[in-house]
Amino acid sequence: MAAPTAPAAPQPEILAAFEAAKGFMPVDEGLALYAAAVEAAGLGMPLVEVGTYCGRSTILLADAARNAGVVAVTVDHHRGSEEQQPGWEYHDATVVDPEVGRMDTLPTFRRTLHAAGLEEHVIAMVGRSPQAAAVWRAPVGLVFIDGGHTDEHAGADYEGWAPHLAPGGLLVIHDVFADPADGGQAPYRIYRRALESGAFTEIAAHRSLHVLRRTGPGV
Repeated sequence: MAAPTAPAAPQPEILAAFEAAKGFMPVDEGLALYAAAVEAAGLGMPLVEVGTYCGRSTILLADAARNAGVVAVTVDHHRGSEEQQPGWEYHDATVVDPEVGRMDTLPTFRRTLHAAGLEEHVIAMVGRSPQAAAVWRAPVGLVFIDGGHTDEHAGADYEGWAPHLAPGGLLVIHDVFADPADGGQAPYRIYRRALESGAFTEIAAHRSLHVLRRTGPGV
């Protein structure tokens, strides 16, 4: 029997760029995301990320897209999610626009892509996820949901983007915690919703990162 194939891994310079970028995804979950992105990119369709922040995970999707000759699309209003606002745990004052007094992660994101040499392989959609999803018309090979962690926002991300997944495409959800003591429950609820829809089959999980394949209709 042939030995199992090792998951795809990024080149050292891409992994270094990922580690240097501002963001929250740990390396091991990033490697799991990269492996999923490489597989999905083989379908020849765009890879979509919902929740850009400063581009840490975008680097991985963009490199997988570049290697497959497709494009990564990342969607964010760049004003920060709920837990990134002043007074909350994940607030970072260095990404506040002093002129308007609000978060603006777009300049940092652009610098992240420039440093990684990946600007030409990414389309950045700056705006609200439901509005972007409503005007999107092409099938996609991957949807990575890592945006707002309220039920309203996570639910809208799922409802807006999951229907665009092609058969065989991958739905990747980050920060899935079954135990409320470990984290917010909105990503877990859309993960359960996807499974219960009958449209998805889970194929991999690495800590809080879960990978599901679209295997049927009915999203």
